[in-house]
Amino acid sequence: MPTFRMTRTVKHTPSQMFALVADVERYPEFLPLCEELRVVRRVQSGEGVETLVATMSVGYKAIRESFTTRVTLDEPRLRIGVEYVDGPFKYLENRWTFRAVPGGCDVEFYINYEFKSFALSILMGSVFDRAFRKFTEAFEERADRVFAT
Repeated sequence: MPTFRMTRTVKHTPSQMFALVADVERYPEFLPLCEELRVVRRVQSGEGVETLVATMSVGYKAIRESFTTRVTLDEPRLRIGVEYVDGPFKYLENRWTFRAVPGGCDVEFYINYEFKSFALSILMGSVFDRAFRKFTEAFEERADRVFAT
């Protein structure tokens, strides 16, 4: 059961970072392994909460996989939660939180997952681990470009 957690302090506000991570359609532009992301459904739950169902296609060399998740964008609480719906995983859980600190915010990224197939786990496990380590860095670099002052 691979699990990865990282907290990174960035010079942007929690609201800016929330908006950047919530903009899932842009992921293929900058996120490691992400080749395509399509939002299948959007539902406004009221009180600043929106739920998306999205399918992401990832690839590395000759391997391509797609999976579907339910993404809850909780803007008032500055949290994003991701639940697995369908694809090559037994399960996948992902959370983002954004907390104000002097001069910016702490961005916490957490992911816990397991592939259904042992063979896919062997093939993609180390690639995913390296990619997840780069995710927060990729978002910070994107924020620096988007919110440059």
